[in-house]
Amino acid sequence: MERREFLTMLAALQVAAKLDAQTSNGMIYRNLGTTGQRISALGLGGYHMGVPKEESESIRIVRSAIDRGITFLDNSCDYHDGGSEIRMGKALKDGYRKRVFLMTKYNGRTRAMAAKQIDESLRRLQVETIDLIQFHENIRMEDPDRFFAPGGALEAVMAAKKDGKVRYIGFTGHKDPAVHLRMLDVAAQNKFHFDSCQMPLNVLDYHFRSFAHQVVPRLVKEGIAG
Repeated sequence: MERREFLTMLAALQVAAKLDAQTSNGMIYRNLGTTGQRISALGLGGYHMGVPKEESESIRIVRSAIDRGITFLDNSCDYHDGGSEIRMGKALKDGYRKRVFLMTKYNGRTRAMAAKQIDESLRRLQVETIDLIQFHENIRMEDPDRFFAPGGALEAVMAAKKDGKVRYIGFTGHKDPAVHLRMLDVAAQNKFHFDSCQMPLNVLDYHFRSFAHQVVPRLVKEGIAG
């Protein structure tokens, strides 16, 4: 990639981010795709909530982050075997739940397993609704087919959404942009629109399996949060 082309792309991204951004008490908030939700540009990673030896320390971290303006909370059913969700759930008591946009992830590839994991996450988080549920680790070329297959995970997620257990639906992956693009292609074939997509981005991204170059423009075009 030529230096001029890179700088032009970077400038365009910065302008778009500024137009979308809103600052309050030092925290930047942006639109979450086309959901109509606004969330903090910084999120709190759920994995790390299971790291402190003392549970009270994890609760303190979560509540301190929320008190300082962070509204996007990340988690997953497999972080510390569900331990991160348990701790975050305890931290969200005493009025903290209504102040955040709560996201967690599930690994189940079948309807039965995905449904089981969603219900387990709801119990551990001690909430009635998860704001955003994401199909975790979309890293194999066959994962999109399994997600949309009869008896696949999508059926469980749509049932959960109908029952008010989840509000928005996304997917994640940290391996290859080609797999993400295939997920988006299969979604289009099934006339399904994802609300979000999670992926790794860093300063070297553009030079190898670039999510920024290959996936981000597609997400912007389709109105999917990334």
